[in-house]
Amino acid sequence: MLTCLGDLESTFAALADGRTGVGPLRYGLPDKLNVLAGYHIGTSSAEGPAQATGWLTHCVSAALRDAGVDPGTSRVNVVVGTGLRELRTVEHGHLDGTQVTGNQLHFRRAVRAAVPGVREVHTLAGACAASGYALALAMDMLELGEADAVVAAGCDAMTESMLAIIGRVGERPADMVRPFDTARGGAQLGEGAVAVVLQAGATERAYGLVRGVGLTCDAKHETAPDQNGIVAAMRDAYARAGLGPERIDLVLAHGTGTALNDPTEAAALAEVFGADGPTVTGIKGAIGHTSGSAALMSTLVALETIREKAVPPVVGLRTPIEEARSLRLVHPERPVTQVTEVAQVNAFGFGGVNAVTIVQAPQRPGRGDG
Repeated sequence: MLTCLGDLESTFAALADGRTGVGPLRYGLPDKLNVLAGYHIGTSSAEGPAQATGWLTHCVSAALRDAGVDPGTSRVNVVVGTGLRELRTVEHGHLDGTQVTGNQLHFRRAVRAAVPGVREVHTLAGACAASGYALALAMDMLELGEADAVVAAGCDAMTESMLAIIGRVGERPADMVRPFDTARGGAQLGEGAVAVVLQAGATERAYGLVRGVGLTCDAKHETAPDQNGIVAAMRDAYARAGLGPERIDLVLAHGTGTALNDPTEAAALAEVFGADGPTVTGIKGAIGHTSGSAALMSTLVALETIREKAVPPVVGLRTPIEEARSLRLVHPERPVTQVTEVAQVNAFGFGGVNAVTIVQAPQRPGRGDG
C-alpha cells in the first residue's frame, strides 16, 4: 500500500498515533478551485502524467514478491479498481498537446510490462467502491479455477477536474476530512495505490482471510447514497461470509466527511447492528479520500488492526453528528485496544455502487477451517 503517510507499516503507525497526512494543495490553482488542502504522496510539488500507473505497478510487483508468487510459474490475473483511471494524464495532454491513447487510460500494458507473465489484466472503473469490486471479482476467478492467484488492486491520482467538482460543492474550503463530525466540511482527495494477492486455501504468508464481499448497485441517485442499498450490501456480505452481524467486532467505515454519506452510513449501521454495535473507525481523515483505492486500503488497515489488537481512531473527529452518536466511534482522545476476530469494511461509490468486505485473521495450514 502507498498513501500520503507511506507504506502499510508507516501508514498504520501514523493512524495509531492519530496523525494526518493532509497538507496544502499542490495541484492547479487552489483559490480558483476552492480547494486548499490535499493528501499528497511525497514532499515534492512536481507531478506529471501516469502517476497512478507508476504507483499501481509498484504495489502489484511488491505484493507478488511478498506473497512469493511467480507469474512465470503460476497462472496470475490482475484486477484493478479505479475511480478516475489515468484522467490526470488526459489533463496534462490537453495542456501540453501530448497525444493520449486509449491504452494509457487502462492498466493492462503497464502491468504486463512491470510483471511479465501475468495473464489477464482487467480495469474496473467503479468509483469509490472500485477496489472492493476488484476483490470480489478476484474471488470469483479463484472459485471458478480461472487462476492460481489473483492480484486485486486499486489506484487513483488527483485530477483538477475532480478537485473542481469538490470545490463547487462546498461553500468554503475544508481543512481536512472529518468523518462523522459536526464540523465536517466535505471530501478531500487522497492519492495512492494498493494491491493484495488472493490465493485459495491457507498459506504461511497470509495477511488474512476474506470471508466474503457483498455488492449492490442500487442506482437510486447519481451521487447520493441510499440507506437501503447500503444495508443490502451489508446483508449480502454476511450471507456470503456465512455469519451474522453479531459476529462483527469492528467496522472500517466509508466515512467521507460529507453531508450525505455520514448520516446515511450511520443510519445504515444502526439499522443493521442496533443499539449494541461493534467498534467503528475510519481512515479518510488521515489519508484522504483515495477513490478507487479506498476499499482495499481500509481492508489492509482492518487486517493490521486484527494483528495489532489496537484500533486506530477516527482522525479529525471531535464532536459526532447526531446520527452517529449511537455508534461506538473511536475518538482520537480515547484510543481502543481490543481483540478483533472479524472486521467489516464499507465502501460506497456514486450511483449506489456499494461493496462491503468481511475479513478475519488468517487461517494457517493445518489449523482451522479456512
